[in-house]
Amino acid sequence: MLRRLVAVAAVCTMTGCGASASHPSAARQTVSSTASTKPSSAPTSAQSPARSSARPTVPATGGAGYDAALSARLLSADLVPSGFTVEIATTMPSDAGNQRPPADAPCSDSTIPFLSATRLTGTPAAMAAATVSGTADAGQVWVGNEVLRTYTGDGARQALADLRAFVGRCPVVTTSSGQDVLTFRYAVAPGPRLGDESVRLSCSMTSGSDPLLCDGILIRTGTTLVAVQDQGDQSADDPYLAQLAEAAVRRYQTTGS
Repeated sequence: MLRRLVAVAAVCTMTGCGASASHPSAARQTVSSTASTKPSSAPTSAQSPARSSARPTVPATGGAGYDAALSARLLSADLVPSGFTVEIATTMPSDAGNQRPPADAPCSDSTIPFLSATRLTGTPAAMAAATVSGTADAGQVWVGNEVLRTYTGDGARQALADLRAFVGRCPVVTTSSGQDVLTFRYAVAPGPRLGDESVRLSCSMTSGSDPLLCDGILIRTGTTLVAVQDQGDQSADDPYLAQLAEAAVRRYQTTGS
């Protein structure tokens, strides 16, 4: 039941109906999301063993930060597990730019978006995002997202370096919302051998005795970051995350110019 509630909250976050992730009352919903996005219409999820390569509709225009050409390089229906869907997003918030937390800033709820990679430092030249969801093992709902960010210059490498530094400085954040005390824990480790470098981000949120786990993989390939994160997983061993991350980076590398 908790997982299903979190999945609903994650979809709400991705469609922009929730509050800002920097506020403690919203943090439990956004512990692992990388962007507040508004998905467009999704394709049907029925897939046979020889699945169709039909892609979600990629709108020609979208909101601020949306890039149609980059959206066409997101995961496609034939690259996700059977029964999963991909919903292309057209509205994305800006990243942090030069607004890095000061080195002496306290580890508080205001740093959670940086620690969870909801926001990255730097300003992408273009972005694209999608929600990936489906029914996982034992009938549980799996909800995650993919975000592509392209940068000019050294922005992609610097964003990963900053993420490592933030988590190294603030691996634990304790905050409160009303009578609830929320404890967030973060850790980074080397990711899969894909692209030029990668990071695996693990996080958890505990309120009382109920832990909520999340996991994410960020891969740099040239001047682009490919990020795939689950939202509200309760399993320490997510069977889909690595599979989707590898498919996402391969898709990006084999498309476009």
